[in-house]
Amino acid sequence: MWDSSSFLSALTPKFYVALTGTSSLISGLILIFEWWYFRKYGTSFIEQVSIGPWLGSGSNGENTAECKVWRNPLSLLRGAEYARLWAEGRAPLTYYDMNLSAQEHQSWFCAGGAGGAGEGGEEGVEACMARAWRERSPGARVAAARTALSINPECAPALLLLAEEDAPTVQEAERVLRRALRCAEAACKTSSAVANNNSAAADRAKRDAAVLAHVKRRLAMCARRLGRLKDATRMFRELARDAPPALTALALHENLIEVLLEQKAYADVQAVLARYDDISLPKSATICYTAALLRARAASIAASAGPSGAGATRAAECAAAEAMRRAVEFNPHVPDYLLELRALTLPPEHLLKRGDSEAVAYAFFHLRHWRSVPGALRLLAETAACGARAALFHPYPSCTACADRELLPPQHSLSVFPRRAPALLPAAAALCTLTAALALAAHRWPEPCAAAAAAAARAAREMHPGKLLQMLVTI
Repeated sequence: MWDSSSFLSALTPKFYVALTGTSSLISGLILIFEWWYFRKYGTSFIEQVSIGPWLGSGSNGENTAECKVWRNPLSLLRGAEYARLWAEGRAPLTYYDMNLSAQEHQSWFCAGGAGGAGEGGEEGVEACMARAWRERSPGARVAAARTALSINPECAPALLLLAEEDAPTVQEAERVLRRALRCAEAACKTSSAVANNNSAAADRAKRDAAVLAHVKRRLAMCARRLGRLKDATRMFRELARDAPPALTALALHENLIEVLLEQKAYADVQAVLARYDDISLPKSATICYTAALLRARAASIAASAGPSGAGATRAAECAAAEAMRRAVEFNPHVPDYLLELRALTLPPEHLLKRGDSEAVAYAFFHLRHWRSVPGALRLLAETAACGARAALFHPYPSCTACADRELLPPQHSLSVFPRRAPALLPAAAALCTLTAALALAAHRWPEPCAAAAAAAARAAREMHPGKLLQMLVTI
């Protein structure tokens, strides 16, 4: 029978030295990898792999609800605005982001079997457009849309896709969209007249209404890009008032708020906020930070009144500080971009509320509005430095970093919250590496290391607390 005592007695000190060095080296490598993973993804790899499945199994549904992805209402045109990064070899959009857009386009603009029997041309157009919305390559999507236009020159969805992805400038996109608007209005009028005949006609009428609304929305955004603010305001007001169900998730009031801020129509912005900044409605960075901006502007106006309005000034500053704390608590990533402490990138087509993607999308369009209000950025910097303690929202979700990494391009440096500095991980890795190095040195040069250890022990005995105190008194 195997005798464990004889085996253990046969082990030499070299074995224990090698065991210590090997275990320390492996521990150091694990800690270095853990530190790198934390810096890159903002979460612990060990917790995800070992602890998470056992302790966090009940929170999967909650994380899924917290990490719901929303369509960015201020998304750019792929051909006219995103294309310059593609030309430089840098992808401005991730595959996950574009795949979400493709799924939404299919649900909005594909009418299924609404073509009816005997309408071979219509069925060919539907097949081409369904293929166009599914394609991953921009060239394949444009080619499928051109094929649909060759079958039906009045195909509004094909014109919408070409304006989005093929037009090289905003002016060209607007020209194509105006043509799409005429086609969409005619198609919507025709399909609405027969919408009550059957379910297929009702689906087609719903699809045509969605196409018309999206064409109008893109036309309004082109007017905003080209500086025609009054036209953009009028169109966004009409869309916000008469939006079909396909546009309810696009938060058109955020487009309207941005245009009104550019016009410096602060009273109209306050009226829009009074309608949408309600406890029963979902919040966004645009709602919270615009309310804080208006409060900061009111405080700036009160401060400019002079010493006579000192009481009103203090009240306005307190209200502005409270609004700032509320905004920072909702999305703590935004201040770094508004204060230009982090580099901006082009906003994605989808965003995660309270996440870094929403902060990028908000700051990309609203930074100029904050610069135009005196003292707003100073108050925001002070609030962000103090931290958010308003406790008006649910605790910050823990799943935002992974979802934002899927939405934002790889060249963007992701902002992670809470900003935990893993200071002990590098120290522990250094300690384990030093232990492994000492064990290796003791194995390779045993006699010099033994002499060095004896000298260190004598020095430690000489550093007795009593002797150390006597030395300090003597000095």
